[in-house]
Amino acid sequence: MQVKVAKSAGFCFGVQRAVDTVYEQAEKGVRPIYTYGPIIHNEVVVEDLKEKGVEVLNSLEELKKVEKGTIIIRSHGVGREIYELIREKGLDCVDATCPFVKKIHKIVDKESAAGKEIIIIGNDKHPEVEGIKGWCRTKAYVIESAEQAEELCASETVPLCIVSQTTFNYKKFKDLVEILDKKRYDKIVVNTICNATEERQTEARQIAGEVDAMIVIGGSHSSNTQKLFEICRNECENTYYIQTVCDLDLEVLRSTGLVGITAGASTPKKIIEEVQTRCLN
Repeated sequence: MQVKVAKSAGFCFGVQRAVDTVYEQAEKGVRPIYTYGPIIHNEVVVEDLKEKGVEVLNSLEELKKVEKGTIIIRSHGVGREIYELIREKGLDCVDATCPFVKKIHKIVDKESAAGKEIIIIGNDKHPEVEGIKGWCRTKAYVIESAEQAEELCASETVPLCIVSQTTFNYKKFKDLVEILDKKRYDKIVVNTICNATEERQTEARQIAGEVDAMIVIGGSHSSNTQKLFEICRNECENTYYIQTVCDLDLEVLRSTGLVGITAGASTPKKIIEEVQTRCLN
């Protein structure tokens, strides 16, 4: 069996920065330390940090109960009210928001302050999108399908600003913008999909089109990994989604000549290497 691993697989800049930030705080030994939501959508990393004394706050209600300590904002970012609550409670705040996500916060804050309503192309339940909505001063619409784009009924008298979740499928983003173009709204479109996401998706699509089987590695709740899986599955029917090497079924790959491997932005390099080694041995 031959194996081809995507060069762009694994931690992106924003995730690496956020994970490094949490480990640095843990090493300082000043407790308690919390992350607002799991620092990344990878159960292995979250569990390791838990063993080092880092607790996860899963809701605004849990944050309200914290009396002291350090709150680390994860790479997905949060809305304005979370920062205000941390400040009101006198807690220490370490902001590990991805700079590409922070850029979107600034865009929607500025454009909504100028009177524009905001359209966010992405998953409405994803924490990054929830955070973006938290910086909109006017009405915010979230769409992620052609049906939702067709059904959108925004005011024709209020200008719009269209942005995207950083990890959204680039091709799908362009398709949805085309649908919105036909509605003739007064709008500006800002492609806020990060370069790392575009590169990862493009490379995954290319490799999946060349191999006999494709392995996509990532956490079960990782939005960008799920999109990678969709992209690869469209190119290669034999595409498998796994979280760790323990999920790898070599039986289904036994007669495979060339296997491709890619991984989401929240997948540690160690896990990718373990999967590669298992395929080769």
